[in-house]
Amino acid sequence: MCQCANSFITFNFSLLIFNFQFMKLQDLTLKQFIEKTAGNGAIPGGGSSSALNAAIASALTEMMANLTVGKKNYADEEEQMKKIAEEMGESRMQFINDIDRDADAYSSVMEAYRLPKETDEQKAVRSEKIQEAMKGASLVPMDVAERAYKMFDTIIETVRKGNKNAVTDGMVGLMACRTAIMGALLNVRINLSGIHDPFFVEELKDKCDRIEKEILTRENQMIEWVKSVI
Repeated sequence: MCQCANSFITFNFSLLIFNFQFMKLQDLTLKQFIEKTAGNGAIPGGGSSSALNAAIASALTEMMANLTVGKKNYADEEEQMKKIAEEMGESRMQFINDIDRDADAYSSVMEAYRLPKETDEQKAVRSEKIQEAMKGASLVPMDVAERAYKMFDTIIETVRKGNKNAVTDGMVGLMACRTAIMGALLNVRINLSGIHDPFFVEELKDKCDRIEKEILTRENQMIEWVKSVI
């Protein structure tokens, strides 16, 4: 092979690596995302994975609703299932975007920690930027948790009223939603430990406690219900 061909291959391989490094997480293949998660970098981490779980929960609920539409035995539920499928499709895309939104919020924290701290003025600016970034990194997973929490009722309704042949698929969606919520809340909590604003911390901790308690109770109730009907 001539030298120019080797140079062309090397250039294209380098370009491929460059593009991979700067691709959005949501644009990676499933295998690439998992391998990147398993690597020695902090991104993607638990926050992005929580958003992914919420997207999976939306997708499975959307699937169950779609499998109900057009079935004679579920004619009374058809219009409702059509609305649920549309709603879950919108939620799915939002949660997919949250995969990168969470990673971006974490990157902002790391950038703040890398600010210079040689002088008192630099230290003050750095401290302020860290606090701002930590609040942002708390609000993103809080938003994911709250939206996934609001989706919980819709998933339960779909599981109870939708196509019984897909009831376990719907329940996997419910459990993925619980994982998304619990994972996002844990990310909120760990970020709150570094925030100095007591009112901000107390408000988000109260939200975490309330959502966490309710979601675990309702999931257990649904698991017992599903086991009784399959």
